[in-house]
Amino acid sequence: MKDEAAAAIAAGPDSHRDRFSVTLYGWFVVWGWLLYSFNPSVPLIAAEMRVTKAVAGLHGTAIAAGVILAGILTPRLVERFGRQAVLVLAGPVVAAGTLMLITGPGIAWTMGGVFVVAASASIAVGAAQAGLVMRHQGRSSASVAEANGVGSTVGLLGPLAVGACVAAGWGWRPAVAVTGVLALGTAFAISRLPARTVSAPIRATGEVQRARRLPTSSWFYLAALVAALAMENATTFWSADLLIEHSGAGPGIATAAVAGLVAGMSAIRFVVGPLSLRIAPAHLLAAAFGVAILGWAVLWAATTPSLALVGLVLAGLGYGAQYPLAISLLLVAARGATDRAQARAMLAGGLAIGIAPFVLGALADAVGAHTAFVLVPVLAIIGASAALAGPGSVSRELARQERADAVSG
Repeated sequence: MKDEAAAAIAAGPDSHRDRFSVTLYGWFVVWGWLLYSFNPSVPLIAAEMRVTKAVAGLHGTAIAAGVILAGILTPRLVERFGRQAVLVLAGPVVAAGTLMLITGPGIAWTMGGVFVVAASASIAVGAAQAGLVMRHQGRSSASVAEANGVGSTVGLLGPLAVGACVAAGWGWRPAVAVTGVLALGTAFAISRLPARTVSAPIRATGEVQRARRLPTSSWFYLAALVAALAMENATTFWSADLLIEHSGAGPGIATAAVAGLVAGMSAIRFVVGPLSLRIAPAHLLAAAFGVAILGWAVLWAATTPSLALVGLVLAGLGYGAQYPLAISLLLVAARGATDRAQARAMLAGGLAIGIAPFVLGALADAVGAHTAFVLVPVLAIIGASAALAGPGSVSRELARQERADAVSG
């Protein structure tokens, strides 16, 4: 079985864009469209259903609960049924959850629908992401960054679609409905891949990971990952509300302006992947948090929609680099416990996704969106500190291992 896994991983050593990898990118597209079409719709749902921002922010909690459940289930599902079956079956489940989300008559239905979509899509993304890292090894940062870049590039159309649908009087639902269509298309494409190249790596790693614990250094990168996800989701949930409150933008324009954030995220992901092969990824990650703070400052100070859009694009340049770098560093630092690290990332990330939008929404209810957004640079400072601490921890672990090997030898 190990020989089979090695053969599958070695099938595309010279490029991170083989058929296997590009097809798996489809699940990143599904996730990107979900986040960037639904998250900006939350203020619209709050207004439509006449609930507070804090209650509407519970949609983030529902997404988080789905991600957490996925973190628990993914390693078990892919080991028991194989990666291909998991990636294919996730498609109709996402489609069913999307239907529930867009047809639900009340807040409980929309939260239930987004929970189902988030859980099933997260399982697929987790299985796909671990597979990309195992397949491309030393080029994993480039592969993961590009996969997320493709997802956010297509997701860029999400806020624009929501804004267009709102302006046309159709509401947010038609744009979000595209999530289910993309999921079914991705599932079909993966079903056409040769089974051996999809399933072999995941089965082999299951054997390794049961005997491994996560190294201490991986926890620093996990902290950076949590900070990055908290910032991204809090901003995509409530930046439209900030624009309405502080820059005077209308609901349609404010929602569509979130596309500026996604545009910055998409652009940088196609740059940071190749760049990470030349510059230490941990240093790039710390710099990305710094860029995010700069973008936040422009957004926070903006009193016109055009300046706020500049801030969103600049913030996106920071946000976009954070997740792929952090997850790549985490999975590499795990040193063999790839799926276990991916599961921990999903569990911790789910908590961040659930807590951050709710907290920022509750703060916005209490003190206004403008003051509440001070939470963002606080998270960025935490993330940058964790990123800078990671390499030192890795070096100390390797030194201890070398000493132990010398003694045992």
